[in-house]
Amino acid sequence: MKSGVRLGGPALAWLCFFILAPLGLVLLISFAQRGIYGGIQWDFGAGNYSRLFSPETLLIVWDSLRLAFFTAVVCVFLGLLSAWAMATASERRRPWLLGLIALPFLTNLIIRVYAVKSVVAANGPLPFLLTLLGIEFDPFALTANSWLVAYGMVSSYLPFAVLPLYGAFEKFDFTLVEAAQDLGAGPWKIFGQVIVPALRGPILGAFLLVFIPCLGEYVIPDLLGGAKSMLLGNLITDQFLKARDWPFGAAVSVGMMGLLVLTGLLLRVLRRTK
Repeated sequence: MKSGVRLGGPALAWLCFFILAPLGLVLLISFAQRGIYGGIQWDFGAGNYSRLFSPETLLIVWDSLRLAFFTAVVCVFLGLLSAWAMATASERRRPWLLGLIALPFLTNLIIRVYAVKSVVAANGPLPFLLTLLGIEFDPFALTANSWLVAYGMVSSYLPFAVLPLYGAFEKFDFTLVEAAQDLGAGPWKIFGQVIVPALRGPILGAFLLVFIPCLGEYVIPDLLGGAKSMLLGNLITDQFLKARDWPFGAAVSVGMMGLLVLTGLLLRVLRRTK
């Protein structure tokens, strides 16, 4: 017992000092007030949390939840198909397929987002192709829209769903698939009635791995959505860096953490139910 405490002491101290203490400070600031010229005025109250229920903030919360849910669902769906194909590939091809999935992590996220942005830029390949085909388009709407943000989110977070699902497929009993094929089931019926129920736990885990970072994402909506996409991550960033309203930004952060905790508890309940 004593050796375990000694070994775990540094990790526990790291957790308390660099994670729990900053979170406690954010919680404390969320009950303070914004100063006249910015900064923090230590007059405690719940006014910042009441602002979370304003129509403007609730609309931002709804848009953030909708985009994060859409991204997580698409990533899990594509991740299941990709992991299934990788797990059933030959032993020689699997390392190459895993390398292709991990390849985007070799570059910075901002570089990947700017690569997407350059494709739809005014002098990019997509406008050139549309012009060549004689298709009329609005260049400003093409470079900043919600669908471009959704594409950037899915392409950036897809590996977070593929890798854990591939690990689950490696332990999957494929004799169930063979039995379903012998009974005349097609690929989509096998996918919906055999694979999805059998991998419900890993699917919910992959969903959570994508949903959590997507809910607080601000780089991708800021670069690909412009002023048209205001999400929770952008709201928090603006409150800390532009509006200099740290208490309200901290309250939004605490509220977002509460949403993530509720989502995790809900998925845990769904995982236990049969």
